[in-house]
Amino acid sequence: MKSLPLALAAFVAATGATAQLLPQVPGVPSLPGTIDRLGGVVDRGIDTVRTLPPRALAAARLDRIADLVRRSGGRIVLDDQGFPARAGEVVLTDPTDAQIAALESQGFRVVAREAIGDLGVGYARLAVPDGLRLDRALGAARALVPGIAADTLSLQSGSTLTNSAAAAAQAAAGSGVTVGIIDGGVGPAVAGVRQMGFAEGAPMPSDHGTAVASLIAGGGRVRGAAPGARILAADVYGRDQAGGSAVGIARAIGWLAKERVSTVAISLVGPAHPLVARTVAAAQGRGMTLVAAVGNDGPAAPPAYPASYPGVVAVTAVDGRGRVLLESGRAQHLDYAAPGADMVALNAAGRRTSVRGTSFAVPLVAGAIARAQASGDWRRAIDAAARPGRGYGRGLVCADCATRP
Repeated sequence: MKSLPLALAAFVAATGATAQLLPQVPGVPSLPGTIDRLGGVVDRGIDTVRTLPPRALAAARLDRIADLVRRSGGRIVLDDQGFPARAGEVVLTDPTDAQIAALESQGFRVVAREAIGDLGVGYARLAVPDGLRLDRALGAARALVPGIAADTLSLQSGSTLTNSAAAAAQAAAGSGVTVGIIDGGVGPAVAGVRQMGFAEGAPMPSDHGTAVASLIAGGGRVRGAAPGARILAADVYGRDQAGGSAVGIARAIGWLAKERVSTVAISLVGPAHPLVARTVAAAQGRGMTLVAAVGNDGPAAPPAYPASYPGVVAVTAVDGRGRVLLESGRAQHLDYAAPGADMVALNAAGRRTSVRGTSFAVPLVAGAIARAQASGDWRRAIDAAARPGRGYGRGLVCADCATRP
């Protein structure tokens, strides 16, 4: 093991020990059910979650993150703010040669220095010094370069549960429309999908990604918000246990921007990240509309990103009676609500599956926006059709799009 540079060692000694795993919250049980790897369905025990008060939902989120870290075999750790991240690496957005040199002088090593598509956004991935924990490495690095960050992970914000429900037939209202998704891979039950991978083993069909795609384009006896739409799917999970990284998400946005996709659904939730923020802003400058979930960790959880970035369309979910889901999270702003429970979608095997979560409201809003963009001012068209209601933001979109069990 290499010894740490003197300045770095002094910084670490001054910071003291920091817990690497989140603590178990007293009085709040771990949620029942099984937890898939990070690239699959990450929400557990939805029936239990929806009965918990906001503070318990936030505590359950911490319990779930701690479980992810424990199960990752060291590939996922916590950054200095308690968010899950890829172990052993930090990310610098739009790095300069001077910044890289300063970090290298303290034992950091450049793994890759690349650009995000043609958006004019650059980044560098750097390995932390040998023997130094990620949270401490970030503190040391920020003393040199304030804008550095961990490669934090975003979690999918919904749950699927297979059943045998029937659904209504679909129309061809989405023909000629293209919608992008950043999620897991999409199974063959959804037609007209082109996929690209941004994680180990991607693209690879997943239940979550397939459900999101089916709620846009439809499939089988599941009706989508833009039936027949063409889907460009960026799989940021694949079989990568540490999938959903900030770098993967930024690269996915860059690919979709290069493909001139104007509407993108992102049913993922994570912390703010400098690289993703820069990439989102650059893509918006090219005319891209990003639609993102507010998450399912309740109103006491931290604000959800990318939904909280300026200009991103933030979406919450309602149940079959039009009530905002108790577990719906929050963003720095709220634009629309859409159905996200008491409904079905398709899973990776092409079977109908019950879904619940803000993940599944996002594709309905994205599909409606993509259709409205063909006529020009999509915001005016969506607002005119949206149904007002408490907790709906600007209104409830696509209220009749859900395929009920």
